[in-house]
Formats: sequence, structure tokens, C-alpha cells
Amino acid sequence: MKKIVFILFIISFVLPSCKNEIIEKPDNLIEKDKMKEIIYDLAILEAARNQGSATRNYPKASVFLKEKYKVDSLTFAKSTQYYASDIKEYKRMYEEVKERLDKENKKLSGAPIPVQNLEEGIVK
Repeated sequence: MKKIVFILFIISFVLPSCKNEIIEKPDNLIEKDKMKEIIYDLAILEAARNQGSATRNYPKASVFLKEKYKVDSLTFAKSTQYYASDIKEYKRMYEEVKERLDKENKKLSGAPIPVQNLEEGIVK
């Protein structure tokens, strides 16, 4: 009898944790289009930083978010966590941002820079 109660007790904790539920929506969730804009701008900021120009003083991401989008880093983190809980939709968001970056890159340079494809491990 004790074993059955113990097993039922364990199952009552394990089963709910196995559900694939989306994380609870934060009260101050950044809307999806604005989130894609933020991801795009952060990618540009990171690329600019990685160019190695010591004469430029680029803002930190948290300062940038607060100044341009009026969003604090905690709100951004919670929104990111919420969107990332639906991996298919989150991947779609990043693919749209990547397409936009590729278009901008093509306009600026005339040809896209090879990007490492992490899923396949090849350079496109």
C-alpha cells in the first residue's frame, strides 16, 4: 500500500512537468513585431561591436533597449523566455530577422556574406 501511494505521489509531480505548455504570458510582454525589431537592432549592434573599431564606443544592449525602445532588460528577458517556449514560432521570428539582415547586407555589399549554417554544419 505504501508503495502504491509513493508511486502515485511521484506520478503526480512527474506528469504535470512533462506537459509542453507555453510559459505564462508576462504582463508586460513585448509585442511580436517590436520583438523582431529589437532582435534585428541587437544583431546590428553586435556586428558593429565585432568589427574591432576601437574608436567607436557602442552602447551596451541594456542601455540601447532602454533608450530606443523604452524597454528594460528584465522585460526583454521575460519576453524572450515566453517566445522561446514555442520553439517553432521563435525560430520563425529569427528566420524573418535573418532574411531582413540578408536583404540589407545585399543592398550594402551587393553580395551576401557566407553565414555558418549551424543545423547542417556547412557554409552557405
